[in-house]
Amino acid sequence: MKLSVVLVAATLAFSSCNCFKKMAQNRDDIKLTVTPEILTLNNGIVAADINVTFPEEYFNKKAVIKVTPVIVFEGGEVAGTTKYYQGSKVDENYAVVDKTGGNFSQHVEFAYDPRMDQCELQLRAEIKCPKGKCKEFTLVNLNNGAIPTKEQAAVLAGNDEAAKAALAKEFGLTVAYGLNTLQKDLKYGDLMEQMPNDYKKVTTVVDKTDLLYAINSSVVTKKNEKNANLGAFKENVDKNLQNDRATQNIAVKGYASPDGPVKFNDKLSKARSESGQKVVAKLLKDAGLEIDAAAYGEDWDGFKELVEKSNIQDKNLILQVLSLYNSPAEREAEIKNMSTVFEELKKEILPELRRSQIVNSTDLQGLTDAEIMAAYRNGGELTAEHYLYAAQELTNDPAEQVEILTAASKKYNDARIWNNLGVAQTQVGDKAAALKSFEKAAKLDSSKELNKNLLLANLANGKTAEAKKYAAAADAESKAAMAAAEGDYKAAAKGLTGYNEAIALIQSNDLAGAKKAIAKDNSAEADYLRAVIAAKEGDLKTAEAQLKSATSKNPELAKKAEKDVNLKALKK
Repeated sequence: MKLSVVLVAATLAFSSCNCFKKMAQNRDDIKLTVTPEILTLNNGIVAADINVTFPEEYFNKKAVIKVTPVIVFEGGEVAGTTKYYQGSKVDENYAVVDKTGGNFSQHVEFAYDPRMDQCELQLRAEIKCPKGKCKEFTLVNLNNGAIPTKEQAAVLAGNDEAAKAALAKEFGLTVAYGLNTLQKDLKYGDLMEQMPNDYKKVTTVVDKTDLLYAINSSVVTKKNEKNANLGAFKENVDKNLQNDRATQNIAVKGYASPDGPVKFNDKLSKARSESGQKVVAKLLKDAGLEIDAAAYGEDWDGFKELVEKSNIQDKNLILQVLSLYNSPAEREAEIKNMSTVFEELKKEILPELRRSQIVNSTDLQGLTDAEIMAAYRNGGELTAEHYLYAAQELTNDPAEQVEILTAASKKYNDARIWNNLGVAQTQVGDKAAALKSFEKAAKLDSSKELNKNLLLANLANGKTAEAKKYAAAADAESKAAMAAAEGDYKAAAKGLTGYNEAIALIQSNDLAGAKKAIAKDNSAEADYLRAVIAAKEGDLKTAEAQLKSATSKNPELAKKAEKDVNLKALKK
C-alpha cells in the first residue's frame, strides 16, 4: 500500500504554524508503506512495520513532528511507541531529517485484545514550530491538514474523554485496516491425545487346581483329592452360578512328567484327563455344566516354568538344554546325563507335573453401553474405567464428554481423567480450564500424551514461552503447531494435516494447497475456510456459497464472518 501522508492541506491552513508552509507545498512527495497491509495476529501480538520516506529539501530545519501509531477498535484504543522527527537546527535528540531527506522505519507491536478483531491502525501527528501558535505540540488532522479549531481545541483540553478520543480518531490517518485472526482458529484440540481406558466388556477370570498322581499312574486317590482343595474350587463355581453375568467353562487337562517314553506318556496324560474328568463331574453333578477333557502329553512348558522358579543350583544349565534341543527324547537324555541335577529334578519338579489340571475359565460380562450411560445420568456407581470408556466411546459430543469427565474427576483423582477432560475442554473452547486440567494430570503422571497436551494447551492460551518447556520431548506434529503459533507457517504446513494445515497454507498464501488439505472435510469450519480462500482468489460467488453452507451448519459462524477482514470483499 503506497499512500501520501497529508501533513497539510494548504499553506493557509498553517499560516499560524509557518515552519510547515513549504512542507505543505510538497506534501505529495512523502511516501508511506505499512507491512502487512492487513494486520495479522501472531503469537498474541498485532505488529506492523511503518516506513516513511521524506524527499530532499523537504523538512523544515526548525520543525518537529511527533507521530504516534494507534490501534483503534470498538470500545477502546491502544497507543504504540511515539516517533519524533526533527529538522537539522532543532536542539533535541530526535531522528534528524536533514536537507537530503531520508528513509525512516518503525516497528510497532500491540498485545492482542479480542476487541481488535475489527480494528484499524492510525497514525496521529502533532507539530511544533519555534514561532506562531504551534510553539507546543499541536494535533494536526492528517486527513485534511487542518489544526484544531477553537472549539476542537477546547474539547482536547476538556475532561470529556470520549469526546477527546473521538476527535483524536477523526484527526488520525488510517494506514492499515482489519485484523487477520486465522492463527486463532488453529484447532489445537484436534492434535491432542487422549489417554486410554482399560474398560473391558468381558473379563476372563481363571480359577484352577491340580490333581496330582503317582508316577506312571492315572488313579485318583482320596489324599490327592483332598490336596487339590476341590471344595474351594466348587465353592467358586457355585458363586459364579449365582451371577447372571458369568459364563463358566470347565476343562480338565491331562499331563505327564517329561521322563519316560513319549508314546507311553501320551497315553498316560489321556488317562489322567479322563480320571480327572470323572472326579470333576461327580463334584459338579448339580451345576449343569459341561466338562471338557483333553490330553497334552509331556508337560515341557510346565517343566520350564517350575525350573525357572526353583532354587536348583544348575537351573541355568537345564534351561539352556531346553533351548538347544527341541526333541523330547534328546532333552530327556541330556538332562539325565546330569545325574546330580536329575536326582534333584525327580524330587522337586517332576512330581508336580504328573497331574490333571482342573480349570474354570469364567467370562464376566461387564455393564452394557446403555447401562453405563444410564448409571451416569442417574447418579449410579461407576468405576474410573466406566467414565473414561463412556467419554471416549459412547459420545462424540465434546460438551457431553466434558460433563462425563467432570463428574468422574469429582470421584477419582486419575491422571487419565484430567488429561481427557482437558482435551474435551479444549475442543469446546474452554482453553483456560483445559490447561488447568492438564496441569492437574501432570502432577499424577508424566506420559508422552501429557507432555504433548501441555505444549498444545499453552499454545492455545497464547503462552508460547511456557509451551517451549515441553518442546524438547515433543513429536513432529507438536513442533509444527509451535511453528504455526510463532507465525512460521511454511514450516508448520509440513507437519500438520487437514484443517490446521489449510490454515498454515492460507497464511503462506498457498491457496491451492489449502483447498487440497480440506478437500474431504465437510465440516462447517472447513466450508468457512473455503469461503476465505475463494474471497482471497477474488471468486466472490464461490465465497458467498461456501459461507452460506458454513453458516447453515453452524449459525455462530455468521457472527465471525461479520468481523472477518478476510471476507471484507463480501460486504461491499
